[in-house]
Amino acid sequence: MSYYEKVFDITRQIPVGKFSTYGSIADYLHLGSARMVGWALKQIDFMDDSIPAHRVLNSKGELSGRNAFPTPETMQVRLELEGIKIKNWKVVDYSAHYWHPQELDEL
Repeated sequence: MSYYEKVFDITRQIPVGKFSTYGSIADYLHLGSARMVGWALKQIDFMDDSIPAHRVLNSKGELSGRNAFPTPETMQVRLELEGIKIKNWKVVDYSAHYWHPQELDEL
């Protein structure tokens, strides 16, 4: 499985109503860099719902990848439709919505 495929696979597993971070995914996959995760996600068609890239945020819960979407608001709208409140481009209740890929190991 390629690096991109690994990132896409983890991203597909982020539950609806949750988000993960570039760094959490990088750490889980032993990639060494959150930027590598961002680079991989930037390669997809953000209108492709099979890879919910809108659920991957920076470590502060900010929508730092919003400018890669068709409009900056696209990412926010998708998260809000899943029940995640956003204010000033940032998740309001971080701990209630944060998901770490290690949760897959606990299943």
